[in-house]
Amino acid sequence: MDNTSRQLFEKACSLIPGGVNSPVRACHNVDSQPLFIAEGHGCHLTDVDDRQYVDFVLSWGPMILGHDEPSVTRAVCEAAARGTSYGAPCPAEVTLAGEVVAAMPSLEMVRMVNSGTEATMSALRLARAATGRDKILKFVGCYHGHADPFLAAAGSGLATFSIPGTPGVPAAVVADTLLAPYNDLAAVEAIFAQHGPSIAAIIVEPVAANMGLVLPKPGFLEGLRAITDQHGSLLIFDEVITGFRAAFGGAQARFHIDPDLTTFGKIIGGGLPVGAFGGKSKYMEMVSPKGGVYQAGTLSGNPLAMAAGMATLRILKTADYAALEARTSAFAHELRDILAAKGVPIQMPTIASMFCPYFSEKEVTDFAAAKQCDQDLFTRFYKQMRAQGIYLAPSGFETGMVSFAHTADDFGKALDAARKVMF
Repeated sequence: MDNTSRQLFEKACSLIPGGVNSPVRACHNVDSQPLFIAEGHGCHLTDVDDRQYVDFVLSWGPMILGHDEPSVTRAVCEAAARGTSYGAPCPAEVTLAGEVVAAMPSLEMVRMVNSGTEATMSALRLARAATGRDKILKFVGCYHGHADPFLAAAGSGLATFSIPGTPGVPAAVVADTLLAPYNDLAAVEAIFAQHGPSIAAIIVEPVAANMGLVLPKPGFLEGLRAITDQHGSLLIFDEVITGFRAAFGGAQARFHIDPDLTTFGKIIGGGLPVGAFGGKSKYMEMVSPKGGVYQAGTLSGNPLAMAAGMATLRILKTADYAALEARTSAFAHELRDILAAKGVPIQMPTIASMFCPYFSEKEVTDFAAAKQCDQDLFTRFYKQMRAQGIYLAPSGFETGMVSFAHTADDFGKALDAARKVMF
């Protein structure tokens, strides 16, 4: 780690808990210290020590156009010149809402918020109000933000009982959070057989992108839709990662599933702090002030985020997603072959513009399998790639991201770096 980043981190540790404002940034999982970034352009980051990196994190996903995309930056600057915050409606929020609704097959209405966590907690409240039920079912290893009800760890048996997964969350808060393994329809059916009349909703990442990258097995998402329909529960798709990345219409368009509610993250704001939740009008009209389900946000619909979002979606509407997926797949497969030739066990799932190196002999289909991967091998891989200017997520449980800004030269640099890695 170079000198300026080290000095900044040491100072940050005296001012900010752990020296970072979000835990994974601390790089503890990979026996490293964080890099402090000075600027980003296209798919490249430059740290405060003037070292450049090919970025496969992309602000944890939203920078699908790359950093500092000219039309997005211009839109933000023009909006800022008119004022940075009003705390009142502005034309841009209506326009962006229309674009998001038009893009997502299941949406009829949408409410802007300020983060993915805010979106998921609001969708959960709405689902409980719409059904008059308290329990929710989520999947072990799927991340839906840090709201208390989602921070549950598995208990015994089929994981139908929950305990808090972090200090500060009362047991009573997660008592209504039921857990099942991802991709396990039989476990879901067993939980509904026991608790069905009490379950307000299933919330799921349609592609699990917070335990690495776990694709849904054929029939899994369709099965969730059928089970919720059968029991009068809602199906919530958390598309904070997959929205406008799995396809322009999100994972719901890619897999042809019609969820009742959907949550979104910062990609709809060009990477600025924003989120949204939306769905069928019969549910969304229950949200205040139209209905009685209270949800509010002083900066929701912020003009800067709305301007960035509109500029981003205008480009994505005509972007060649198929070509980006083909480039990502070719890169991921070559990376897998390079690592396999070194004699290490490697899996490399990929979908759309996402990929993930799992150091494992077996296919990863759920969180239990992800935890069995060799994290020591990942740490060696991460540190050597970073030393060669390749910026990967500092955890084996995160997803690699590719943008429209990545070129053949960028992929080539990453592959050349992988060839030099020693295990």
